Amino acid sequence: MDLTLAILVGVLAACGTAAVLGRSLFRLLIGLVLLGQAANLLLFVAAGPGDGTAAIVAESAQAPAPGSGDPLAQALVLTAIVIGFGVLAFCLALLSLSRRDEDTARKGGEGR
Repeated sequence: MDLTLAILVGVLAACGTAAVLGRSLFRLLIGLVLLGQAANLLLFVAAGPGDGTAAIVAESAQAPAPGSGDPLAQALVLTAIVIGFGVLAFCLALLSLSRRDEDTARKGGEGR
């Protein structure tokens, strides 16, 4: 399973890098999203998926049960996903505005 996830991280990073190196702004945006997802998956795989038990500390225990997933890595990945969606929305707005300005400049300033 770890080998499959490692290959998936490599494929996502390679596709993201290839898309970032393109000339289109839309491909740049897609490449940044793919690179962000590759980084999230890398962090999650590096922390170890655990055996599926919840990382909840019992009242009588000092630490979570052995084999549980690392809650810090999961919180970091969740935060990175939320930030990634915010950056994606901002970049899409910039792309839309730049496309509109380009069309306006091409038409000679009419249309505003």
